Amino acid sequence: MSRDGGRVTHEPAPSDDPAADGWALRADGLTFAYAGGKPTFKDISLGVRPREIVALLGGSGCGKSTLLRVLAGLQPPSAGSMQFLDQPLTEPSPRSALVFQQASLLPWLNVTSNVGFGLDFARQPKIARTEHTRRVQDAIDAVGLSGSEKRYPAALSGGMAQRVALARALARQPELLFADEPFSALDAITRAEMQTLLVDVVHRWHTAVLLVTHDIDEAILVADRIVLMGGRPGAIVREWQVDLPRPRFADGAAVAALRLDILAALQGQRTTATMTTESTI
Repeated sequence: MSRDGGRVTHEPAPSDDPAADGWALRADGLTFAYAGGKPTFKDISLGVRPREIVALLGGSGCGKSTLLRVLAGLQPPSAGSMQFLDQPLTEPSPRSALVFQQASLLPWLNVTSNVGFGLDFARQPKIARTEHTRRVQDAIDAVGLSGSEKRYPAALSGGMAQRVALARALARQPELLFADEPFSALDAITRAEMQTLLVDVVHRWHTAVLLVTHDIDEAILVADRIVLMGGRPGAIVREWQVDLPRPRFADGAAVAALRLDILAALQGQRTTATMTTESTI
């Protein structure tokens, strides 16, 4: 980070991990449109490096959740190409995992069974029963739910349910975690706790993350890189490399400067979109 005439600039921090010079996920020229409809987003190129947390930030309706589903292999793009771990991506990979806004736990299974659910599916790599048990318990421990293994979803708070959902994803030992506004339904205190937990867990588990959010503060707190998406059809507007040390809010001036820069970019994008709309009327 440097200061130029009172303005905070953010430059990519060098990495001592050779793998970080490549990509866990790389997409080029992606466009998506539902049958017979206008494009939701158009000509998007985006990458996520190993062990990197990327926040895809944008307002409602810009297509960021649709983009995440396409990048996760849940929906095919209308145009463009994707590679995951240097292989063409045409369907969901067992080496990735997803966490959504709703925990979507199975009510008839306890915490242990919910975390382990799916590990034995046909598309998942075959593992021994002892390895299955170890993975599940390690994931439960990682999200701070030790002692709650036998509890059922009805007995869990919203924050605990999201911890179970995160543990379920971690038990797959993913190279990349897709997260679509996973904490937006939580209260402010629980949300802050989950944001901190996400950063801690993915760094310890060496997992890359693509996080969809509409919350600027969440993006600043969590991400190594922030990608701003806007417009209709959606497009990448701007990026910021966030090299602020954690905890992020320890440097209030730098955080405030970055937040204002992002707000200005958002406002500029909305102004441009309004002018474009008015000119077509």
